[in-house]
Amino acid sequence: MLIKLPKSSDCNESDVTPESVYFSRRSVLGASLAGFALGALPVLGQAAEASRYADVEAGSTPGWFKDKLGATRWQAVTVKDEAITPFKDATHYNNFYEFGPDKGDPAANAGSLKTEPWSVVVHGEVGKPGRYALEDFVKPLQLEERIYRLRCVEAWSMVIPWLGFPLSEVLKQVEPTSKARYVRFETLQDPKSMPGQRSGFALIDWPYVEGLRLDEAMNPLAILAVGMYGRELPNQNGAPLRLVVPWKYGFKSIKSIVRISLVAEQPKTTWQGLAPNEYGFYANVNPQVDHPRWSQARERRLPSGLFNPNVRTTQMFNGYEEEVASLYSGLDLRKNY
Repeated sequence: MLIKLPKSSDCNESDVTPESVYFSRRSVLGASLAGFALGALPVLGQAAEASRYADVEAGSTPGWFKDKLGATRWQAVTVKDEAITPFKDATHYNNFYEFGPDKGDPAANAGSLKTEPWSVVVHGEVGKPGRYALEDFVKPLQLEERIYRLRCVEAWSMVIPWLGFPLSEVLKQVEPTSKARYVRFETLQDPKSMPGQRSGFALIDWPYVEGLRLDEAMNPLAILAVGMYGRELPNQNGAPLRLVVPWKYGFKSIKSIVRISLVAEQPKTTWQGLAPNEYGFYANVNPQVDHPRWSQARERRLPSGLFNPNVRTTQMFNGYEEEVASLYSGLDLRKNY
């Protein structure tokens, strides 16, 4: 039997504040997971209700997702003075350069992306390589909700309730070999449905590539998300499968994944290749290490505006220091940014 030792940040499902209460500035939801060092699972709550999150647009829910939704483990965790970002902000203010460089381009242009059927190629240093249909890929896994902070390298941030699976459980299925030290991820390359891939923006060499050290990928906080706000992922947010690593800057959380490779050498990632002096491989949220063109000490939490800039202090590892700091023991985080 697994025993979970509670932290001060834990709360019960009944403590969750409805999204509709956000604008009344009452106590709100946040984004820290607790107890994973003991291998405990998130709190098992009731199935989602239609009103779980306010103003959530209906999607075209795949059958396999709908089947899993009823048995979802709903995570309820509070962090002082933080609220879940409204669904419209989270889905209409995005970086997804495959659909264009402006924040509104993904929502405007991603409708043409075909996400069914979808398959994921797994290869490299694994015992079970192959091409997996997404529904088969996730079939053995328990869908979980994780409420996480999302901190962009551009110094804006959100709090998002994701639905997904621990990346570690996915990797265990394909049996990494003793030579596997890194995980490389690759986004779909489809210029026909992704206009940004036709534009040559920022000289990006498509497809988009990201990577993690294997021990980072196995950390319980790292997930592969298939949904958000109690529904499947919208196209502009990385449907149907994206990475979420909440202690790193948002560009590490690669979207619309079609290939996962277990490799022995550190992969060359997209932004690291474009501007290595600005975007390192690790990309850990670190208020003590500035971007060459701006400070990382503070962030603008969405929604914000002229009369409510909503600026706050950035936390080390985006507030997940207790869960992940041991991964970087002895590592110079200024040099390995």
